[in-house]
Amino acid sequence: MTIKDTAEEWEVRATETPFVGNKTSVRTDDVVMPDGSVARRDYQVHPGSVAVLALDDQGRVLVIRQYRHPVRHKLWEIPAGLLDIPGENPLHAAQRELYEEAHVKAEDWRVLTDVFTTPGGCDEAVRIFLARDLSEAEGQRFEVEDEEADMELSRVPVDELVRGVLTGELHNNCLVVGVLSLIAARNGDGLDALRPAEAPWPARPFEA
Repeated sequence: MTIKDTAEEWEVRATETPFVGNKTSVRTDDVVMPDGSVARRDYQVHPGSVAVLALDDQGRVLVIRQYRHPVRHKLWEIPAGLLDIPGENPLHAAQRELYEEAHVKAEDWRVLTDVFTTPGGCDEAVRIFLARDLSEAEGQRFEVEDEEADMELSRVPVDELVRGVLTGELHNNCLVVGVLSLIAARNGDGLDALRPAEAPWPARPFEA
């Protein structure tokens, strides 16, 4: 038996959008269940995101500490950001985020993994990239604002991040998934066997 997620869409009898925000919205769908009954489902509509696990030649991961108001925490995270433009190439978005948040560029890009962050209540899909062969970006640093103006940057050994994940000290979804996926890939077929940077992404189709 092959374990694989499959796309499927149940009938929606009615839909409405009671809230529209700056980047996301809330949708209410009346969904037909297998027994013919109709259940109401509320969920956040999200444009999708990218995240970057940037690994330097000393085996350290570039991480950012940022305040996240919904959870009232300062979290250590990997660089990440929204897919602001419909159909945007996620690789280009990831390269932009690495530049804007860390002023770093990378020569080697691979797809580390793709995830739905909260499939029971949000349609957000995230593509997490592995970026290697890092160097300082050229030009002026991107001008940050709001929470990003208070960000801290660091480079942390992979083993230290794994320890923090397993002891419950690190909680950011993309960092947790990215770091553990990195270890799994290393222990499997190796990092060079990961999917190419512009591999298809059915959850957020794009033009290469």
